[in-house]
Amino acid sequence: MNDDSLIRSHALGDLLRRTAARTPDRTALVWRGSRETFAELDAAVNRTANALAVRGVAKGERIALLSHNCREFVVLYLALARLGAISVPVNFMLGGEEVGYILRHSGARGIVAEDALVPVAEEALGTFGDAGPVRLRGWIGLGGGPRPEGWEDVAEWERHPDATAPGTVVADDDPVQLMYTSGTESRPKGVTLSSRALLAQYASAAVDGEMSASDVEIHALPLYHCAQLHVFLTPDIQLGATSVILPGPDPATVLRTVEEERVTKLFCPPTVWVALLRSPEFDRHDLSSLRKGYYGASPMPVEVLKELGERLPGVRLTNFYGQTEMSPLATVLRPEEQTAKPGSAGRPALNVETRLLDDEGRPVPTGTVGEIVHRSPHAMLGYWNDEEKTAEAFRDGWFHSGDLGVVDEDGFLHVVDRKMDMIKTGGENVAGREVEEALHRHPAVAEAAVFGIPHPYWIEAVTAAVVLRDGATATGDELIAHCRALLAPFKAPKYAAVVTTLPKNPSGKILKRRLRTEYAHLAEDRE
Repeated sequence: MNDDSLIRSHALGDLLRRTAARTPDRTALVWRGSRETFAELDAAVNRTANALAVRGVAKGERIALLSHNCREFVVLYLALARLGAISVPVNFMLGGEEVGYILRHSGARGIVAEDALVPVAEEALGTFGDAGPVRLRGWIGLGGGPRPEGWEDVAEWERHPDATAPGTVVADDDPVQLMYTSGTESRPKGVTLSSRALLAQYASAAVDGEMSASDVEIHALPLYHCAQLHVFLTPDIQLGATSVILPGPDPATVLRTVEEERVTKLFCPPTVWVALLRSPEFDRHDLSSLRKGYYGASPMPVEVLKELGERLPGVRLTNFYGQTEMSPLATVLRPEEQTAKPGSAGRPALNVETRLLDDEGRPVPTGTVGEIVHRSPHAMLGYWNDEEKTAEAFRDGWFHSGDLGVVDEDGFLHVVDRKMDMIKTGGENVAGREVEEALHRHPAVAEAAVFGIPHPYWIEAVTAAVVLRDGATATGDELIAHCRALLAPFKAPKYAAVVTTLPKNPSGKILKRRLRTEYAHLAEDRE
């Protein structure tokens, strides 16, 4: 063991141990009515880490986590960090083939799955055949049913006799997590995050988000997602705040929990804030404890922002903008700026430098559209096993976000488009190209363009314009059903129009901006 390295150690796996030493008796987690102190959580993490080590999990190995929000997800994520192993959170809405790709691409040695998702995990594992590398299979029994054959109960791991911390030394730039993002490609990319990036981001989130140890926060959005996990949950653990884990953002449950737990802090994407406001339970609960509200993942409609201010006047609202490659926070619109700059993504976070560049890498003038680029310790190490895409993203000494924006005369960023046609629907990223490839697997399809249109609930709705082959027939509903059979439901188009031609520029590029405008009425017509 290298004592010098231990002296300076400040890795992801160190955070809980230090909080437990400072405030051992403070409540760390609330889950299904049970409460767990930081000391108790720290011991559970150590026991789980030591059990995994006995099973051969070592520094640098990848273990996939496929689960809805639960206490076990938190314990496993932190236990893997203690070992210097690399956790790979997986979107629980993906199908077996999609999960299988992530397992193969990451080279995962093991997978831990919630009982309800074991069929998806087994389908994913079946894509390997008998010679697959995934040997460790952990089972989270949330539903009370029997454990399937070939899977180990993770509750047994927590009963390991050794509760001392593993002695693994994790360096600042050792990879500690792989998060898969759809990005702009037909296949997701593995974003490689280090302790250096994550801890710098936690400092920015805590300072710019006015976070403190006295916070009580609901975590209802998916923990596989960088925003809930790294902007909110882990900073809470580092600060010593209390985290209330919910399996999902059911409005009635969220509102009831705010009252029962005297919650002070809540993050929701705009779609969930809208659902809370529209819930008949909103005015039936005492929400007076709530002091801090956060939004992000997609733009907040200005009218919804106004309504939140009127119905939750004691809540200081903050907009966080970023992406997984930035761990994920990049810019912040602070509470006092909400009214003056509605719809803005704000200004750079504490540890971030942001510019707008043109296609030649030159800064653009105020008020001119350019690509949003960042320079920050928040930035990822790179894309897993993809030097070419990493070099493209890191060119000219900046991380290139792929988003387009404008900076106004006061220095506030306004995101105006996604350079590579990313669609953000309900807080999830959907790559248009992936959906287009699914459409092209239909025998009647000649051409397809997939884009987002404004939607009152989803903020953006995945929409397709399709040209059919000569003599072929297919309806929009048939094409949507075809995509649902191949993709996770959130990726399938909500609207599909069969058209005779697609608008293109002289070089043959499809003009998706024109399509967004031309078909914006589809969401209005269905309301």
